[in-house]
Amino acid sequence: MEIRLTYQEISELIEKKAGRSLPIFYGGDPHTVRVSYDVNVLFKSASVGLDLTVEDVSDGNITISYNGGMGIDFMVKQAIGMAKNRPGGELIEPLDGNRILLALSKNQQAGSLLDHVTLRDIRFDEQYAIIDFVPKAL
Repeated sequence: MEIRLTYQEISELIEKKAGRSLPIFYGGDPHTVRVSYDVNVLFKSASVGLDLTVEDVSDGNITISYNGGMGIDFMVKQAIGMAKNRPGGELIEPLDGNRILLALSKNQQAGSLLDHVTLRDIRFDEQYAIIDFVPKAL
């Protein structure tokens, strides 16, 4: 089974929950998406791009790598540190080599969902983020 979400839907959800606009685009690879982020540098706003690649989906864990250059790596590490103190922060575990583990089972709502479905893949196309899952036997 699949759930398809447009990049606009995901961006609107992020803006609603985090109060921050994050435009999302297809990254040219079925497992990569590009996120754009506005940063204020020396009284000037600049748009910075970050490629996120879903490397692995297994046992309710999602491993994501990111690539955007040395300055971006520093900002991502700072953002992860700040996210740890926010709702949902328990899901995020930094890994070596510009990688992040999203441990969905550590969240009560996501963990309850994973009791009923097995997440198989997350991939992207020109219009959608596609979440592929199968229901567990009753």
